[in-house]
Amino acid sequence: MVESINHPSLDPKYKDLYDRYFPNGAGSIFTFRIKGGEKEAKKFIDSLQIFSILANVADVKSLVIHPATTTHSQCTEAELEDQGIYPNTIRLSIGTEHYEDIIWDLDQAFRKVNE
Repeated sequence: MVESINHPSLDPKYKDLYDRYFPNGAGSIFTFRIKGGEKEAKKFIDSLQIFSILANVADVKSLVIHPATTTHSQCTEAELEDQGIYPNTIRLSIGTEHYEDIIWDLDQAFRKVNE
C-alpha cells in the first residue's frame, strides 16, 4: 500500500550525515507515497483517528499533512517534483502516543483506502 518512504536514515545520499549527527537514532518525521494519487492520500489522511491534521512537526501528538495541497501549495508541479512532493505524498510526525495505538490507526486508515 506504500510506494516509497522518505527518511534520511533510509536514503544512501544522506545516510552518512544521518549516522554522524544522530548516532543514537532520531527523526520521527518522514514522508511516504501511498499507492494511488491525491484521492487515496486524502482518504488515508481523513481516515486517521489519532493523528491531527496540522502543518506543525515534532509535536507531542502525532500529526499528518498532505504537503502538495497545504504547506507547498504555492509551488509549481516542477518545484514539487524537484522537492520530492507528489500528489500521493503524505507527511507524518510521530508523537508520544503508545506505539500500538499509532500502528492501529495507520493500519485501519490503510484498510479504509482499499475499501
